[in-house]
Amino acid sequence: MSGRGDKTIILLRGVNVGSDRKLPMKELREILEGLGLEDVETYIQSGNAVARLAADPPPTLAEDIAGAIEERRGFRPRVLVLGAGRLLEAIETNPFPEADAEPRSLHLFFLAEPPPSPDLESLAKVAVASERFHLDRDVFYVHAPDGFGRSKLATSAEKLLGVAATARNWRTVQKLRDMVEAVAAADSSVSA
Repeated sequence: MSGRGDKTIILLRGVNVGSDRKLPMKELREILEGLGLEDVETYIQSGNAVARLAADPPPTLAEDIAGAIEERRGFRPRVLVLGAGRLLEAIETNPFPEADAEPRSLHLFFLAEPPPSPDLESLAKVAVASERFHLDRDVFYVHAPDGFGRSKLATSAEKLLGVAATARNWRTVQKLRDMVEAVAAADSSVSA
């Protein structure tokens, strides 16, 4: 988790996918600000936010966000909170750099925790010949050049890893990095 003043990434799972799970990003920003996050920015309607914490984050921040959304909208999405450093590290250690040319071919599953006993053998069995994957602690990379939506590897990942996850394509991950870096650049210019 991040520390005081650090950039934090908030990833929601299961928002804006059905008529009963709508959450406008303006409302997400209001919810996050109401919980003490500052400089909140969102990206696309699938529930991606970058924010700063004025104080050390409570260990229950993900649950606090989910509860606030449930109170306001009547549904409870899965929320994953990760520090900007972990996002940047996941980008640096991407084992599939060819995804830069086709960003929709690579998805990163951000895991709630490192899986204690992932079934990598079964994951290898459901992957088709063109698909590859890599597990790095709490990030699971899926390179599916023939399409993520049709991939049995992608649909089996969470179950076979044995931990809660939310996936983002490479383009979204890079955009979140850009948002983090923009905040860091603004911080540098203010302190200079």
